[in-house]
Amino acid sequence: MIAVRSFAGRQVGVFGLARSGLAAVRALKAGGARAVAWDDKEALRESAAGKGADVSAWRDWPWENLAALVLSPGVPFTHPRPHDIVARAKQAGVAVVGDIELFAREVGAGTPLIAVTGTNGKSTTTALIGHILAAAGFDAQVGGNIGKPALELSPPRAKTVYVLEISSYQIDLSPGLRPDVTVLSNITPDHIDRHGSMDGYVSVKTRLLQQTTKSGLNVVGVDDSHTAAIFTRLASNGGPSCVPVSVGKVLGRGVFVLDGVLYDAQSERAAKVMDLRSAEHLPGAHNWQNAALAYAAAKPYAKDARVIASAIADFPGLAHRIEDVGRIGKVRFVNDSKATNADAAEHALACFADIFWIAGGRPKEGGIASLAAHFPRIRKAYLIGEAANAFAAALEGKVAYEMSGTLENALAAAAAAAARSQASAPVVLLSPACASFDQFRDFEQRGDAFRALVAKRAAQPVREAL
Repeated sequence: MIAVRSFAGRQVGVFGLARSGLAAVRALKAGGARAVAWDDKEALRESAAGKGADVSAWRDWPWENLAALVLSPGVPFTHPRPHDIVARAKQAGVAVVGDIELFAREVGAGTPLIAVTGTNGKSTTTALIGHILAAAGFDAQVGGNIGKPALELSPPRAKTVYVLEISSYQIDLSPGLRPDVTVLSNITPDHIDRHGSMDGYVSVKTRLLQQTTKSGLNVVGVDDSHTAAIFTRLASNGGPSCVPVSVGKVLGRGVFVLDGVLYDAQSERAAKVMDLRSAEHLPGAHNWQNAALAYAAAKPYAKDARVIASAIADFPGLAHRIEDVGRIGKVRFVNDSKATNADAAEHALACFADIFWIAGGRPKEGGIASLAAHFPRIRKAYLIGEAANAFAAALEGKVAYEMSGTLENALAAAAAAAARSQASAPVVLLSPACASFDQFRDFEQRGDAFRALVAKRAAQPVREAL
């Protein structure tokens, strides 16, 4: 844990007591601050009280004495309208920050920090950078929006490099974060309700790149119009060095992938690094982009390209992202719960044929119309959650579907249908193209539930499982 000493002897409010909020409570107490905390969920309030917080309704806090408000990234900060607690903090002149800002103030400029953001691919890229650095002998501390909250990571020591996934919500609350390397994977429409417009969403992502240290490095995927424009603007403004990354396009300077082969063209001539098709757990062009981004971000530290290539090849993959969770007979089960929008689900759909697709949840803007090119791969869809009716309308006349309602019902029906099918290698794919919050705490709980259901089914006698 990283103790937050910058508020020693002062009182700090913490609103939202899930993982990052509880981590903030612990870190503030360890640093000598007094935390006053609140969450609407009683179980979370009890956890915070057990970690030393003074739990009381936020309207009753001693606002005149608070040094800061640590806001959960899930709480609206600006759009669609600021939460009432944000307005109260501004009225009292209390700074509103997030746990990443607390981390940044404590760690400072003494330890290398790599920050990864983007719409899709950032979790895999973050984990892969950490894997590469560990293989190269560094103490890679990986967390943020993936895995451990930043404040739960170990304090810096010799050869520590922090690798943080940073969401757009966290960027809003981290004005003091100064990464040494910032990675932007891609930008497609997402979280528009929380940023007001697409321009607002793009602006937030750009802001993190602008916060990179002057002597640092920005690594930018340039295969969509938004990121290409950001790269062009930043590469010519006299700030940190910028490395473009592309899949399918030869770059005169940068890092690119052509026909599955990774090339480094940061010096005078392009040099082949590796054939990414040898990386078993990084299938598909979207993962080739993740690998290329990770290569460019890790290269300033793990300088030997052969070490990086070896680490990419043996990367074990990321939980909840095109994750093999079992096989029953001929049927393969794949957990892609992290696909919380259509663009992310598209990557999984592109990897398989004969798909029995479990989709739905709390819908994102745009629905699934953009996935039409992959509909021929889908044998049948099993629809769950709030998006079921809208998804059914999009699939009508194009893909057979049934309204399953719950993940458990969908898994049972999909597994049975896949086993009966004539397909030689059917895949039951959970790739919801939706947020999870209608039925689950988060995408991880949804993916864990899918994994557990598969394991339970696998343990049954074969005649029952099929």
